[in-house]
Amino acid sequence: MNSLKRQARFAGLLYLLACLPAPFALIYVPGKLIVPGDATATANHVRASETLLRLGMAGELINAVGFIFVVFALYRLLKGVNKNHAAIMVTLFVVSVPISFLNVLNDIAALILASGANFLSVFEKSQLDALVLVFLRLHTHGFLVAQIFWGLWLFPFGILVIQSRFIPRALGVLLIIACFAYLADSFTFLLLPHYGHLVSNVATVFEGIGELSIVFWLLIWGAKEQPSREQTALASGG
Repeated sequence: MNSLKRQARFAGLLYLLACLPAPFALIYVPGKLIVPGDATATANHVRASETLLRLGMAGELINAVGFIFVVFALYRLLKGVNKNHAAIMVTLFVVSVPISFLNVLNDIAALILASGANFLSVFEKSQLDALVLVFLRLHTHGFLVAQIFWGLWLFPFGILVIQSRFIPRALGVLLIIACFAYLADSFTFLLLPHYGHLVSNVATVFEGIGELSIVFWLLIWGAKEQPSREQTALASGG
């Protein structure tokens, strides 16, 4: 197996592993804990399922850290195509990491407020319950901000794939479509929240197709073997 194929498969493996905690941390946990519009029920869920929320926080942090290794593995794979574009790809994703880390603080605040610690006795229970829901909703909106960069980095990634000769160009096109799907998803929720779920249902399909396609291509097929300089010279009659 040539070096390029090994690099591609390694990047695909890292990409898959980094993605694994995301559905649990970002979809399952909030879905289990948050009852829209009902602060008391939400706070009771947090008190009864503290471990679940902590696991969700851990999964979110693991996901963010894992993707740092993913983008650098992809940089190593694609820098020969266009080093500037590869650097932009890395930068756009890395910007999202501190946002993700700081966003977890909202979940920590919700846990503290739901704990019933003595220093919180100055607040009434209904107030604490409302604050728990506030911080969990802040976490959701922080996720939307980070998601903007989860989309933006796919644009230079897609361009690099299209320009490369060792990964199918169609996968690059799907990555660019996924980029705009992420952006549409985030900005609709932030600017036109009443249409957020409608747009999200459509955007999620394109996001999934774009990223899963490149993940499994890299993991299974790797990269097309490139001819050496000697082979190229012989083919051209040089």
